[in-house]
Amino acid sequence: MSNSAQPAKPPVSPAMLANVRTIGMTQPVQWLVRGWQDLTRCAGISLLHGLAMAVAGALMLLLAHDRFWFMAGAFSGFLLVAPILATSLYALSRALERGEPANWAIVLKTWLNWQDGQFRKWGDGHWNLLKFGFLLAAAGTAWVLLSAGLITLLAPAAITSPVEFIRHVVLAKQGFLFELWLAMGGVLVAPIFASTVITIPMLLDRRVPIPVAVATSWQVILANPVPMALWGALIMVLTLLGFALVLLGLVLVVPVLGHASWHAYRDLLDVSDLPERELR
Repeated sequence: MSNSAQPAKPPVSPAMLANVRTIGMTQPVQWLVRGWQDLTRCAGISLLHGLAMAVAGALMLLLAHDRFWFMAGAFSGFLLVAPILATSLYALSRALERGEPANWAIVLKTWLNWQDGQFRKWGDGHWNLLKFGFLLAAAGTAWVLLSAGLITLLAPAAITSPVEFIRHVVLAKQGFLFELWLAMGGVLVAPIFASTVITIPMLLDRRVPIPVAVATSWQVILANPVPMALWGALIMVLTLLGFALVLLGLVLVVPVLGHASWHAYRDLLDVSDLPERELR
């Protein structure tokens, strides 16, 4: 490979954050509408993303078998790592926005060959998405283990099905296991949502360090607390619905949420002053 290519410009400093916009209360619903429109424009590729997620959910069910405590934690863990798994959906919406072909080449470049096809050192911004994905996977794994340990140790009976989870944890007359479980999940999920709501689309679209993207994500939450709370609730409800419909709902829910998340990023931030990351 030729060494004549010009070295990449250094990423922006943490002080150079994007300009955060204030949005209306109904804007998250509009993101879902635009996400659906993107799905219809690249239906085959997008639906295959959803199918892959549904298959992953089926594997979780197979692994869980009669260990429902595993599924309870794995669902929350799925919510934590799903944003990084939807990266190529953001790239497809980015291409549609630019009037470029939204095809399999974009997907392959997103996962395998972006940043001029050069293998760069670990410290380079080329690896930001991968490193952030590892962080999310670690957080998801930690929650699965914590959730499993909490329910296994404190539940008054073995939890092997959704009915037993509702009976012995949610509707338990003694103790506060369900409240403790929810509190632990909230302590973990809320800051991760705040740290990731626009982080991954930003890392895909702009050449910025992870701390800058995470700090910007927190700024978005602080500037728009009510609309972003609605967005988080919509994500959770739609994902629950996707799981409830024998996982088949994920085939539609995942691509719609993935494409919608790109539009959320574009509406919430003005990144025109930040260096672009091209997928060549």
